[in-house]
Amino acid sequence: MAKEKIVILGGGVAAMTSAVYLTQAENWQDKYDITVYQLGWRLGGKGASGRNPEFGQRIEEHGLHVWFGAYVNSFRAIETVYKALNRPDNMPLSTWQEAFKPHSFVVMQELIENQWQTWPVDFPVIEGNPAEGTLDLHFWQLLEMLAAWLKKFIDTLEDEVAKANKQTKLQTKKKRDRHLLSYLGEQITDAFDDIEDEVSDFFDSTKDDLKEIWSSPKLLSQQLTRLISLRSDDKNLQNPKDRLVVWYLVRKLKRWLNSEALDLLDDNPLIRRAYICADLGIAMATGLIKDKVFSKGFGSINNIDFKQWLKKNGANEQYSVESAPVRGFYDLVFGYVDGDFSKGDVEAGVASLAMLRLMLCYHGGVMWKMQAGMGDVIFSPIYELLKQRGVKFEFFHQVEALKPATSSQADNLIDEIVMTEQVTLKSNNYEPLVNVKGLPCWPSCPLYDQIVDAQANLLQDKNINLESFWSDWPEVYEAKFGHTLPTKTLKQGQDFDKVIFGISVASIEHLCPELIALDHKFKQQATEIKAVATQAFQVWMNKSDEQLGFNLIPQSQERPILSSFSQPFDTWAAMSNLLDKEDWPLNNHPKNLAYFCSAYTCDDYPGKDLHDFPTRQKAIVKQNALEKLDKEMHPLWPEAYHGNEFNWDVLYSANNLQGESRFDEQYWRVNVDPSERYVLSVSNSSQYRLPTDGTIFSNLFITGDWIKTGVNAGCVEAAVMAGMQTSRAICGIPEQISGENGFEPDGAI
Repeated sequence: MAKEKIVILGGGVAAMTSAVYLTQAENWQDKYDITVYQLGWRLGGKGASGRNPEFGQRIEEHGLHVWFGAYVNSFRAIETVYKALNRPDNMPLSTWQEAFKPHSFVVMQELIENQWQTWPVDFPVIEGNPAEGTLDLHFWQLLEMLAAWLKKFIDTLEDEVAKANKQTKLQTKKKRDRHLLSYLGEQITDAFDDIEDEVSDFFDSTKDDLKEIWSSPKLLSQQLTRLISLRSDDKNLQNPKDRLVVWYLVRKLKRWLNSEALDLLDDNPLIRRAYICADLGIAMATGLIKDKVFSKGFGSINNIDFKQWLKKNGANEQYSVESAPVRGFYDLVFGYVDGDFSKGDVEAGVASLAMLRLMLCYHGGVMWKMQAGMGDVIFSPIYELLKQRGVKFEFFHQVEALKPATSSQADNLIDEIVMTEQVTLKSNNYEPLVNVKGLPCWPSCPLYDQIVDAQANLLQDKNINLESFWSDWPEVYEAKFGHTLPTKTLKQGQDFDKVIFGISVASIEHLCPELIALDHKFKQQATEIKAVATQAFQVWMNKSDEQLGFNLIPQSQERPILSSFSQPFDTWAAMSNLLDKEDWPLNNHPKNLAYFCSAYTCDDYPGKDLHDFPTRQKAIVKQNALEKLDKEMHPLWPEAYHGNEFNWDVLYSANNLQGESRFDEQYWRVNVDPSERYVLSVSNSSQYRLPTDGTIFSNLFITGDWIKTGVNAGCVEAAVMAGMQTSRAICGIPEQISGENGFEPDGAI
C-alpha cells in the first residue's frame, strides 16, 4: 500500500505536536511520509527563540514564556519527547525535569492612591508530576476549589473585622432560608462524625422554630466547603436544594462583606486583598449557579466579557472587577482588542474555566520556568526526535497560497500549495542548530555559511529578515540577480494527500482567500477569532534584584514573575536563572536578566509592500521600553535611580557604552506579523472555532491555539491540544486528550 503523504505547514507548537503524535506508532513510516515546510531558518512560531553570537550567545525570545502546572497535555507531550529522545545524562537539560523547574512566587501590583503597592503571593507547592494530572473536572469539583479559596479569605476577614470591633455574628430570619440551613445540617451530620459543638448547636437551631439562628462567616464558609466536598465526590447535580444552599450561603457572606468589611479596605492591605479574593470567589460561584453552567456548560457564558460577567454577578466594581488578580489575567492572555488597554475583552466562560483550572489542577509549582530559551527547551528536542524518526524538514519555504480543487471536481480538496523558495542552499540539507555550552539551540539568524555565498552576502548587507511578512527580499533579490525568487507548487495526489495547516489564524486571509470564499464557517473563523500584536524587551544588568531594590524574595529564593503593572509592559519576570545557559566572557558578564512584555497597540496592518512597517513599529517599542525604565520602574527597582533619574549604568554593556545608549545593546521586538500575533478570546468568539477537521476540505486539517480545543485561548496548552486532536483525526493517536470537553455541560437539569 502506498504511503500517505502529509504536508505540515508551519513549525509552531501545534504543528510540531501533531508530528510527534503522528510518529508515535512503531510502524508509522509504513503509513505516512511527512514533510514540514517552514518559513526562514527555525521552528517555533510565536515560541521561537534564537541565540545571538555577537552578545554571549544570549537567548532572544518573542516574549515571556512560562508554563503553568495545569498544562497537563503540554507536560505529557514534552515528557514523551524527552523520554523518546533519551539524551545522555552528561548533556545539559537531558530530561524534562531539568529543562523545567517549578515556580511558586507570583507578584501583582495594585495602584492605590496613585502609588503602586506590591502584592506578593507564594503559592503552595502541590506534589506530583503535571503530566499525570487532569483537566477533566466535574462542576462540583471546580466549585470545591472556589469554596476552599473562599474559606481561606473569609477566615482572614473575620479575624480582621473582629479586631476592628465590627459585627461577626450573622442571623437568619426568613423561613425559606431556615429550611435550606436545616437541609444543609442533615447533609453534613449524616456524612461527618466530627461535628463541633458550635456547629451542632447551629444546625439544631435551624430545626426549632422557637430558636433564633445565629452563625458566623467562618462557620458558614466551613459548612459550604463540607457540602461541596460531598458533592464533588458523588458528582450528583440533580438535587436543586444543593445549589440553592450554595446560593444562599455565598449571598449571605457577600452581604456580610459589604456591611462589615467594605469601609476597612482603604487602610488595610490585608483586609483589602482578602476582600477582593473572597468577593471574586462569591461572584464566580454566584454566576456559575445563576447562569446554570452545570447544565448549560461554560460555553454558555462566552457571550459576555469576564469583567462584565463578574460585575453582573455582584463583584465590587471599584475593588474587585478592576483588581490586580483580574487585570493580571487579562495581561496574561494579552486580552486587549487591538492592543488598546482600555478595551479588555475575554470570554467569561474561557476566563472562569481557565482561572479555576490554573488554580485547581496544577502539580509542582503553579508555574514552571524553562531553564533555557523556549527554542532550546521545546523545539530543539522535538526537531531532533522527529529527524531521528524520519520526518523531513524543508526550511526557507514561504507559503503563498492554498488553492482548492476546481469546481468541476467532485470533492472539496486542497489541490495546490504554492510556496516561495527563499534561498538556495549549498547542499540539499539545512542543519539548523548550533551548539551552545553543549546544548543544541536555534541561532538568532540564518546560518549563512550554508546558503550560497552571493545570496548570503546580500541578505547580510541588506539586513533582510526572512521571517517578516513585510520583507523586501523578493525585490532585493530580483534587483540583484535579474529574476524572481523561485517558486514551488505542491500538487495533491502527487506531492501530498493531506495538509496540516499550522500557521496562525491571522494568516488565513492572506494565504487562503480562495478557501474562505468557498467555506463560510472557515471565513467566519478567520474574521471572528481576533489576534493582537505584542511587544517585548529584555535587559541584561549589572545588579541583582536585591541590589536594584526589589527585596520581596521568598524563602525559596525564587525570582519574581510580576503582572498587573503599569502599561505598556505590564508583565516583568526576573530571569537570572537563564544566565548560566548563555556564554558570556568570564571576566565581563551580566549578573541579572529581566524580561518585559505586553500587548502592543495597533489596529491597522498595511499590505506587505509597505516594507518599513515593522521597522517603524519596532522603533516605537524601543521608545516604550526606554520610557518604562526611565519613568516607571522606580516602585520595583528604587535603587536603579538617582533621585528620579534612571541610572543607565545598571544595564550591562559589553562594549561599555555610556548613558541611555547602553540600551542599544539590549533586545527588543514587536510581534506584528500575522503568524506572530497572539490569539484572543473576545466575547462570543468561541462559537466560531472549528475542530481540526471542521472545514469543508476533506484533506485539510487546521491546527493551533485558534481552533476548538476545550481551552479556546491563546496558550501553549491549547496549541498542544490542537496538535493532539489533529494527529488523532488522522491516525487515532492519542485516544484521550484531557480537558477537551471543558465547555460542555455536566448534564444536570
